[in-house]
Amino acid sequence: MRLLLVEDNRDILANLADYLALKGYEVDCAQDGLTGLHLAATQDYDLIVLDVMLPGMDGTTLCRRLRESERRDTPVIMLTARDTLEDRLQGFASGADDYVTKPFALPELAARIEAVLKRSRAGGRRRLQVADLAYDLDTLEVTRAGQPLKIGPTGLKLLAVLMQKSPAVATRETLEAALWGDAPPDSDSLRSHIHSLRQQIDKPFARPLLHTVHGVGFRLAEMEKSV
Repeated sequence: MRLLLVEDNRDILANLADYLALKGYEVDCAQDGLTGLHLAATQDYDLIVLDVMLPGMDGTTLCRRLRESERRDTPVIMLTARDTLEDRLQGFASGADDYVTKPFALPELAARIEAVLKRSRAGGRRRLQVADLAYDLDTLEVTRAGQPLKIGPTGLKLLAVLMQKSPAVATRETLEAALWGDAPPDSDSLRSHIHSLRQQIDKPFARPLLHTVHGVGFRLAEMEKSV
C-alpha cells in the first residue's frame, strides 16, 4: 500500500512517515500544498493523509482540486487542529473521507487508515450508524429501521455530533458550538432543536435513542431508558 503524507510540520511528518513505514506502508511526503497536489495528481496512491493548514495551498482547496479538476478519487484523511462541526463538514464537502483532529495517537490514525482503505476497496459510502439509525454523509439521507426521515440542516448538524460521540455524552457546550460557534443565543434554543430532533428520530419508534443527561448534555445510544 502506497501513502502520500502532506504535512508542513517536519517533526509530525517524520513521526508519521516512520510509524507508517514500520506498519508496512510505502510512504511519500510533501511539506506544502502545491507539491502535495502535484504528487497526488501525477502519482498513484492508495490513500492521502492531508493536513488542512499548509503553505502554498490549504488542504481543503487541495482536496477539492483533486476531486474536481484532477478527477482523482484517492481516499483522503484530513488532519487538523480545528474541531468544530463546521470545519468537519467543510472537509467532507471538499471530498475528504475522514477527519482526524490534532493531537492524535499514531495507532488511532493507523486504525483510521485501515478502515478507510477497507471501505474504499469495498466501494462503501461514508455512514454514521447508531442502532437502527443511519446517516449517509454523502447523500445527507437519514433512515431509521429502513424508513427515511426528513431532517433539516440544523438537525443534521446536531445529529452528526451526537452520532460521532455515541455512545458517549455530547455536552451542551459542544452542541452549542457546533450550531453557533462562539456566540450561542441567550435563549434556550438548543433545547428546542433537541426537542425537534427527538420528535423526528424517536417519536415514530418504540425505543428512544436520544437521551437527556441532566446537567451535562445529551447521549444518542440504544438504552433501556433515558438517563
